[in-house]
Amino acid sequence: QVQLVESGGGLAQAGDSLRLSCAASLDTFSVNTIAWFRQAPGKEREFVAAINWNDGRTYYADSVNGRFTLSREDAKNPVYLQMNSLEPEDTAVYYCALDRRAWQNYSSNPDMTDFAYWGQGTQVTVSS
Repeated sequence: QVQLVESGGGLAQAGDSLRLSCAASLDTFSVNTIAWFRQAPGKEREFVAAINWNDGRTYYADSVNGRFTLSREDAKNPVYLQMNSLEPEDTAVYYCALDRRAWQNYSSNPDMTDFAYWGQGTQVTVSS
């Protein structure tokens, strides 16, 4: 059974940094893409960033590009989302998601329906 567990959310002030982690309990050779999405109150879930599990290639939404960094150490360790220069607009529940298909060479934000497995989410709240 695939299980994704997020951690690292919390309260921050504008300009602060937080790091989220996503741990996947499954055969890591079956993983191709890990992504983060977020959902603010009253809004649709939106893409944040994705990483190719196998070679570390990344893709970011314009809204976080240059502020957020997605990384992974190796196949047995979590994926990390380093969030710098946080803004109140970053307040949301952040979800980790997994796509077992090959890396999609994104040129636009992927849709959440591309990801079959999801974590339970972790709250990030940024105050001004």
